[in-house]
Amino acid sequence: MKYYLPDSQDLVDPSFDFTTERRGVGRVRDRDDQYAHEVFSERAFDGVLVSKAIVDGTGGAGQARYTQLQRARLARDGVHSSFRAADHRWGPLRFMGDCGAFSYIKQAAPPYTVDEVIEFYDRCGFDCGLSVDHIIPEYRPEWDDGGTGRVPAVVRDRQALTLELAADFHRSVVRGGLRLTPIGVAQGWSPRSYAVAVDALQKIGFRYVALGGVARMKTPEILRCLEAIQATRRVDTRLHLLGASRLATLARFGEYGVASFDSTSPLRQAFMADTGNYYTLDHAYSAIRVPQVEGNVRLGARIRAGEVDEADARAGERSCLRRLADYDAGTCSLAVVLAALAAYGRVHDPRVDRGAAYREVLEARPWRACLCEVCRQLGHHVALFRGAERNRRRGFHNVWVFYRRLARGLREALGHGD
Repeated sequence: MKYYLPDSQDLVDPSFDFTTERRGVGRVRDRDDQYAHEVFSERAFDGVLVSKAIVDGTGGAGQARYTQLQRARLARDGVHSSFRAADHRWGPLRFMGDCGAFSYIKQAAPPYTVDEVIEFYDRCGFDCGLSVDHIIPEYRPEWDDGGTGRVPAVVRDRQALTLELAADFHRSVVRGGLRLTPIGVAQGWSPRSYAVAVDALQKIGFRYVALGGVARMKTPEILRCLEAIQATRRVDTRLHLLGASRLATLARFGEYGVASFDSTSPLRQAFMADTGNYYTLDHAYSAIRVPQVEGNVRLGARIRAGEVDEADARAGERSCLRRLADYDAGTCSLAVVLAALAAYGRVHDPRVDRGAAYREVLEARPWRACLCEVCRQLGHHVALFRGAERNRRRGFHNVWVFYRRLARGLREALGHGD
């Protein structure tokens, strides 16, 4: 089972100094900053999923993540070279193209034509690409109980449009003789409707089918859909789960033909979740929040409103950073560093007491046992919830650990143990 990491232009600056909080002189982001696959010497994922919506936007302001220069380079050099992944030390990295349907979920129809998507995939040299689809946001299996009349017309139309576009996509890829592996996208609102969609895609000729919309579902709901699909799935049809990573059910997924999935959850957990920001193989610790006085929006607003004295905030920030460094070096007690964190916490987030979570991670010091490059280079800085350079690196670390959780789960599912 292969894991694809979705691209969201998350890079880290190797010149960043965590003591001075400064970047190297002459650093150029597009040239010098590193993707996750450039940070680690050992594999952390099998491929990268790149969305056309991320690259080109969907017609709305500010939706494209790529600059004009980055788009030009991607078109000129192709996806493997642009990501500096050609002849990578891990071995081949596969690139999967996607339309990014969540980006246009509120639009009446996809903003791209089939020809535009195929041209994007072919020009950039993707290994495989998903057909143009339109997400069905509701999961309502009860609609099937009363027949198709209970299914809203807009929902049925989205599924029909997705299948129509998939047929055009497959026909164009085959007639064009493209080396791209076509992946048909199935959209549905219930187990039965997903099974109908997969059956239709197989009749079109797809032998690789992605299930869209499953990221919103609970694990039992995904399993019910896979069970329904199993009755119609050909033995040579592989499935991809879009945006869903459920390691606890790997064995079941494999039995139902799931060959790959993509997910940003390990990366995003590092800086978008309230807890569980730092992964280990068997646990997830909360990161230690030491916000930058100059960079934290909420703290800055409180300072401007007169609720917080700026001098006190700066003193608290400096005290925490100093105590944390001393603690990791063995020259400061746990009680002293926890007191410093508590004092600064009363300044930047007085509503929450994170003392127990901080004690847990500081007592364990999990970064010392981790073998990944991020932890070996950053030490305790990897556990600080503070600025993009630390937070993204912690996200990279999570991806590295997640891949090892995946490998362990697959071994256990196959009965190989450790």
